[in-house]
Amino acid sequence: MARRPLPRILSKDSAQIARTQIARSRELARTAADSATDVLHPLITVTRGLRLLASAGRRRWADTPKDRRGPLLFLVASAVLVVALVPYGPLLAVITVMAAAGWQGRDRTPAAPEGPDESQIERLQALYEALVPYFSGPEDPAPLYAHGGEWEKAFAAHEFDDAGRVGHLVIRYPAYFPDGEPAARARIEQLLTAKAGRGREYHFDWDEEGNRLTVTVLAPLPADVPAQRFVTAPGETVLGYTDPSEVQRTLPLSYGEERIDVPPVVWRTGIRSTEPHMLAMGHPGGGTSTLLRSIALQALQYGDVLIVDGGGTGEYACLTGRDGVLAVECSLAGALASLEWAAQETERRLIAINLARQAGDPPPADTRRPLWVLLDRPGVFAHLAAAEGRKDPQALLQVPLRHGRAANVTVVVAEQFDHAEALSDAVRQHTRARVVLGAAEPQQVEAVLGAPPHTTPPAHVPPGRGYARLGSGPVHRLQVPRTPDPYDDATSDADRQAVLELLPARTTAMEAEPAAPAGTTEPTKPEHARPAELTEPAETARPAGLTKPAVGTAPVPAKAVAAES
Repeated sequence: MARRPLPRILSKDSAQIARTQIARSRELARTAADSATDVLHPLITVTRGLRLLASAGRRRWADTPKDRRGPLLFLVASAVLVVALVPYGPLLAVITVMAAAGWQGRDRTPAAPEGPDESQIERLQALYEALVPYFSGPEDPAPLYAHGGEWEKAFAAHEFDDAGRVGHLVIRYPAYFPDGEPAARARIEQLLTAKAGRGREYHFDWDEEGNRLTVTVLAPLPADVPAQRFVTAPGETVLGYTDPSEVQRTLPLSYGEERIDVPPVVWRTGIRSTEPHMLAMGHPGGGTSTLLRSIALQALQYGDVLIVDGGGTGEYACLTGRDGVLAVECSLAGALASLEWAAQETERRLIAINLARQAGDPPPADTRRPLWVLLDRPGVFAHLAAAEGRKDPQALLQVPLRHGRAANVTVVVAEQFDHAEALSDAVRQHTRARVVLGAAEPQQVEAVLGAPPHTTPPAHVPPGRGYARLGSGPVHRLQVPRTPDPYDDATSDADRQAVLELLPARTTAMEAEPAAPAGTTEPTKPEHARPAELTEPAETARPAGLTKPAVGTAPVPAKAVAAES
């Protein structure tokens, strides 16, 4: 029996070709349907008219009293007999019925008015007059903008919503306008936001080459999407969802009793990531703790999580003792011990990976398992450490931040704007993925993300609403999935159940583990993954024959050190 070939996995190019062929097939089918509709339009009109005439006849027969139905039938039969006896009578009768059917089946939908109405014209004229001082020049011989001028030449396209306000507008402006200056752009955007209607979010797309400004009203992002399991690959973390025009990917989500497809903001971590660490900023109540909980629930699918809570409000108590959660520290001593262990674990992983590469072997399995270090409000620990004369916990993040990508260690820091000056230089330098949540000023958003957002802030900012930028990419609107603290009394039953379903199984706390009997081995995690011995240097966990690497350097074999000496 001949073997059947296995199906070939689609590559990126073949998938693109398949999508192109599908789009072309859809376009051909749509064109064929439009052509068939144009050809069969008279037949469709006559058929619709015959149906209407038949319905009118049935209604007339139903409305006729029973004592008058006999004379009516006699009258109809007489008319049919006369038509049959008259020369060319049947042909004329058919023509008459078809004409009546065509007249009854015509499209009676009122034609849409061409152009805006009087109120819309007044709005466009007001916008035009407001832009005259900014888009006009005294030396322009043929100004596009002038008092009392024609707005039709300045506005290439315009649309209005159901409320009569501007929903889409394409504005032409003169070439001498300094569209490359942020201050000039900000003045125009502020003016259009005020004149087109407050309380909405606008997206401004500046086309410097074509001297056109496209203003689009954005629909508000849904803020009531609950926490759930996302369809992602290992190494992908969903920060939230954004506008459909910003990303080329959608994720199926459960929204109430239905399933919807939303465009996500996906953060890719791991060895090949260009943004291995993240910094989230916001005001109190902005949703930074919600973001960290959402990230922790996704990270526990494939890795281990170490949480340091500087706020000390118990926001992460639901994660204590869960499978994969190494520790949840709320004190300064615990934070120092946990972060010191994280630095030593990063060094141990670097050494193990280096040894495996020198031997030509794949990296060990324990180094491929991701390790997440989540810090919420480390500025509080910085003040406490300075008051007690101890080391700042952020100083222990230098090794995980610098070498975390190679060791599969990811650091996420969340801080409030009130303590932004307490962030260390290492955190500012190595966190290329940035998120700003809450009601922040445009200057604060630009200072954190490195670029201004192209949208106006919403009138009402729900928790978890803000902006995100991954590396040097564009600035996206962001709405974090609703992931509240399940132990909070203000959390609804539906949200509490959604978060509890995502939590891993609870395991016995390491501090409360009973001592193993003599002659038996303790069935616990390996020493390098146990934060119970954070205060002791993990010399035994380091492979033999290696010296302890200095901070910021690669691990060097002991033989090489002896040879150099």
